[in-house]
Amino acid sequence: MSKVMQRKDRCSMPLSDEPQPVNPPLNPPNEQASHRRLTAFLAAMAFFLSTVEYMLPRPIPFMRLGLANIPILFAVDLLPLPWYLLLALVKVLGMSVLTGSLFSYIALFSLAGTMTSALAMRLVRRVARHRVSLIGLCVAGAVSSNLVQVLLARLLVFGQSARYMLPAFLGLGLVSGLALGFAAQRFSTRSAWLARVGGQHGQSRS
Repeated sequence: MSKVMQRKDRCSMPLSDEPQPVNPPLNPPNEQASHRRLTAFLAAMAFFLSTVEYMLPRPIPFMRLGLANIPILFAVDLLPLPWYLLLALVKVLGMSVLTGSLFSYIALFSLAGTMTSALAMRLVRRVARHRVSLIGLCVAGAVSSNLVQVLLARLLVFGQSARYMLPAFLGLGLVSGLALGFAAQRFSTRSAWLARVGGQHGQSRS
């Protein structure tokens, strides 16, 4: 009887004492596919917000509130740098197609402003980490974007008189950055989707 029990005990013992991983890490192809899906979703969100923004009145053709930059603001903490820059580029192209300004100087202003804003927000996050909130990131992106657009306006359109636009552009950047950053901050604290996506993609961001 004891020999039978010993055989059962030996059969029930695990083959290896090494712990088995519960959730193995994603392999690079799956990780890339996940980044691609998230980038596509954020780009679609940017297109929608671009359409909404296109219907809003603006005093100067290339002077915008910046609603379509909200997905880029979220992507600061969600996407690696190559996918992040691709999202910013796709946002510019999509917005230019939607507004019919793809082959005009307005597209150049949009490209310069968006890429400058994206890089500024990314740089602030990298340097200050999470000591700066989404509101601070948004203000930094909006102000830097408007500064670059004023510089381009001076070089390409208005000449020396562009300096008179600077106070209005800086004021708009500050106000719009505060407003959009506040809205994004509130959404980030209440959104279960953003918390879940942030948990999945935050560790892979570079």
